[in-house]
Amino acid sequence: MKIKEIIEELENYAPLSYQENYDNSGLIIGSANTEFKAALLCIDITEEIIEEAIIKGTNLIISHHPIIFSGLKSLTGKNFVERSIIKAIKNDIAIYASHTNMDNVINGVNKRICEKLELINCKVLEPSKNNLKKLVTFIPENKLEKLKIAVFEAGAGHIGKYDNCSYNISGEGSFRALENTNPYVGEKGKIHLEKEIRFETIFPIHLQNKIISTLIKNHPYEEAAYDIYSLDNKNDNIGAGMIGDLENEIDEEELLNKIKEIFNAQSIKHTKFLNKRIKKVALCGGSGSFLLKNAISKKADVFITSDFKYHQFFDAEETILIADIGHYESEQYTKDIFFDILTKKFPNFAFYFTEINTNPVNYY
Repeated sequence: MKIKEIIEELENYAPLSYQENYDNSGLIIGSANTEFKAALLCIDITEEIIEEAIIKGTNLIISHHPIIFSGLKSLTGKNFVERSIIKAIKNDIAIYASHTNMDNVINGVNKRICEKLELINCKVLEPSKNNLKKLVTFIPENKLEKLKIAVFEAGAGHIGKYDNCSYNISGEGSFRALENTNPYVGEKGKIHLEKEIRFETIFPIHLQNKIISTLIKNHPYEEAAYDIYSLDNKNDNIGAGMIGDLENEIDEEELLNKIKEIFNAQSIKHTKFLNKRIKKVALCGGSGSFLLKNAISKKADVFITSDFKYHQFFDAEETILIADIGHYESEQYTKDIFFDILTKKFPNFAFYFTEINTNPVNYY
């Protein structure tokens, strides 16, 4: 099996098109066509992680954080990033990262945090835009059903909790077949009028090539006419952070103790207690301070995330409890997501959890 098959499975789950524009998810080092042996699953890449991969006999490292965020101008070993890269290349170890795309997918990092906290009624906190497109095509009435089934099976037609969604309008198309054509209906050199259905449906942007190839394969015309429109609609299944409910209300101190236990957090920075019960919980793995306003507008009682700066704590304005639990602590279970995805598809291959805690933050 090739490394590219591992990558395809990860990207089917969390497409690269879901990543933020500043990110660098994907295959960072190595060839996708290399034979796959085993993989090491981790949060960060360090020299210790590379050494662990060598000892365990793995030739692929799957990390949450990309080791390269911006372009490298040299590769001389002057810092841990360059030394890690050099060691990986020398030992034929490929490195793949699934970062903000795994954050933004609905069953990704934030959903796993919700599960750890046993939240219910979970939804994306800030749904993203510009990742939906609309397909419009024109097809004879008697061929519509076959095309619809194929396009829906390819992933089109999902709106929230509904599938097989489309809009169909009857009309009349016209065309003239020129030389070297083999028209499905009509005659060469003559203008032909045909009763057709205008078929419309939506699809996520990462499926565009698949949707178009499915359309062409299942459309009876030699030249299938179709339009692709970009949409500004929000997609409730993709985006930053999540919000959900505790099944039973608990007090603030009890919640923080629960967080410390679940996430092995040695210390939690928080705003002052508001002396109210906690029911609605907003959260974001990693650096989530940019979502505070969303959490407040959704009437969350607490916002769990990390990397809040001093002055940002004032922005809570005594309307919400901020709980900064640490960056590594909030994202540590991403390794479990990688493991679940890959062992389900490839049960006969080895996927190892790193034994190294790469958290650079320590508490005294």
